[in-house]
Amino acid sequence: MERYDIVVVGVGPAGSSVARVCAENGLNVLAIEKRQEIGSPKRCGEGLSKSSAERMGIEVKEWWIRQTIYGASVYAPNGKCVRIDYEGPEGWVIERKLFDKFLATEAANAGAKIIAKAEAIGVERDKDGIKVKIKRGNELRYVHTKILVACDGIESKIARMMGMNTALKLIDTASAVQYEMANVDIDEDRIELYFGNNIAPGGYVWIFPKGKRVANVGIGVRAPMAKKRAIEYLNEFIAKHEGLANGSIIEVNAGGVPVGGFIKDMVMDNFMVVGDAAHQVNPIHGGGIAEAYIAGRIAGNVASDAIRKGDCSAKTLSKYNKIWWSERGNKLSRILKLRKVVESLSDSELNWLAEYLKGEDLVRLARSSGLKRLAMILMKKPKLIKLAKSLL
Repeated sequence: MERYDIVVVGVGPAGSSVARVCAENGLNVLAIEKRQEIGSPKRCGEGLSKSSAERMGIEVKEWWIRQTIYGASVYAPNGKCVRIDYEGPEGWVIERKLFDKFLATEAANAGAKIIAKAEAIGVERDKDGIKVKIKRGNELRYVHTKILVACDGIESKIARMMGMNTALKLIDTASAVQYEMANVDIDEDRIELYFGNNIAPGGYVWIFPKGKRVANVGIGVRAPMAKKRAIEYLNEFIAKHEGLANGSIIEVNAGGVPVGGFIKDMVMDNFMVVGDAAHQVNPIHGGGIAEAYIAGRIAGNVASDAIRKGDCSAKTLSKYNKIWWSERGNKLSRILKLRKVVESLSDSELNWLAEYLKGEDLVRLARSSGLKRLAMILMKKPKLIKLAKSLL
C-alpha cells in the first residue's frame, strides 16, 4: 500500500492550493481528480478580480486570460444602470480549463503527485490515519494517508463518507446555468449584472465577455423564490436581450453553487474539508476561486504543522477553523447579511435603491465594507428601517 502524508480529493483551486502548500513544506502529497480533465467541465462565470489574484499570491499569465475587464454595469429591474468605472484593469475573464491546469501544474512542480480520472470510492480509519480506496479505470488501489482533505465540491461525497455533515439548506444553494455564447453584441471590456425578482429570483444574470463577440451568459436563482428552472429564466432573458437573442450557444454548464451555510467546524481527526465542499464562497456574487485557494493555503499550512508535530487530531487541525474564520469567515458572514437584505427587497424597492447607489458603493458592498452606507440609505424608507438595522 502506498503511504502519503496528505491525500487531497478534488483538484480545483482548493485542492491545488492544499497540495502545493503541503508539497512546498516537504510533505509526501497525492491529489486525485475524478474528472478526466482538470478544469473541465467548469461551474463558473470565470471572473477573477485583480484583488483576488493578489490575495491568492499568484502570477497572472496571459495565456489563461480571455478578456481584461475595466468596469461593470449593474442593472436594476427597471433598467436603471449603476456604472462602475476603474482607472485601469480591475480583473479578467479567464479560461478555467487552462487556469485550473495552471494551478495543478504549480502544485505538481512543487512536488505533489496529481492523478486525473481517479475517484475515491471508499474510506476506512485505522490507528495511523485513513485508508482510501481509489478507482482508476478498471483498477482498484488503496493508499494510506495521515490527513485526508476533501476538496470535492458542493456535493462532497468524501465528507459524507467520513461522517461530516456538510449538507446545505435549500435557501443557501443557488441553481446556476451558463451558456458560452458566440456572435453576441456586448461591451467587451465590462461585465454586466442584472437583478430583479422576475429576471432572476434570489440571484442575478451575468454577462462576462470572453473576447470579440463571445461571452459567458449565465444565471443563478434560488428556491423558494424561483418558480421555474434556472434555464427557463435564462432563456427568457436572452430572448429579450437585443445583443444576445441572435447569438449561438457553444457550451453549456450547470450546477449548484453554495451561497451561505458556512461551517463552524471543518475538521475531524485526520480530516479537513476545504473550498466549495466547506461552502467557502462569497454569498452575494457566488465567486469562489480566491476563497477556495486562500482556504487551501490556510489548511495546507495547518496540516503541515500537524504532520511535523506527529499530531493529526481534530484539536490540532482546528487551528484551520480559527484562522479561516478570523481571516475570511467573519467577513463573508457580514456579506451574507447583505445577501439576505437584497433578496428581501421587492423590484420597486430595488429600483428605488438604484437611484441612491453609486458604483463605488457596490464595490464596497461586495467586499463587506459598505454595509453601514446601505443601512443609512434603507432608513430613508420607514418600512425598511428594521431591515436596515440588520446590517448594523
